[in-house]
Amino acid sequence: MRPAALDWSVDNCTIARAMAILGERWTVVVLREVFNGVRRFDDMRERTGVPRQVLTNRLAMLVEEGLLRREPYREPGARARHEYRLTPKGLDLWPVLVAILEWGDRYLADPGGPALTTEHRDCGARVGVVLRCADGHDVASARDVLPRPGPGARPRYATGMASATS
Repeated sequence: MRPAALDWSVDNCTIARAMAILGERWTVVVLREVFNGVRRFDDMRERTGVPRQVLTNRLAMLVEEGLLRREPYREPGARARHEYRLTPKGLDLWPVLVAILEWGDRYLADPGGPALTTEHRDCGARVGVVLRCADGHDVASARDVLPRPGPGARPRYATGMASATS
């Protein structure tokens, strides 16, 4: 049986668009650092080991895409520099990073456990990602979800044209 997904175009897929921004290793590492409160170029470079030009390029791209904003600062006697702060668009990536962290903790952590945990500031309990449908039901597995064409879906083949698989 042919999967229904084959009938729909992926030209406007938002997963592909998101991965065009986030899909490079150093991009997610830079976001991790900013979420952890590291905001200055030299601190990021020292902490991550990312090559200088790569870090420059990733920060510029994240600013251009609207995930980070540059804020000027000046140390006494030094030239003006910039810190990098998350924008609302960048902050909205937090659940994505937590999901990646959980997956990494489950499959890639050292035997002693994960290097980082996330805790709720108010109560100290561990923070994790929970999937819920719009009616409030928890979604336990990908097998509990049916992918459906959304309002922006476009047929893969124009009406009246023969499919390449026909």
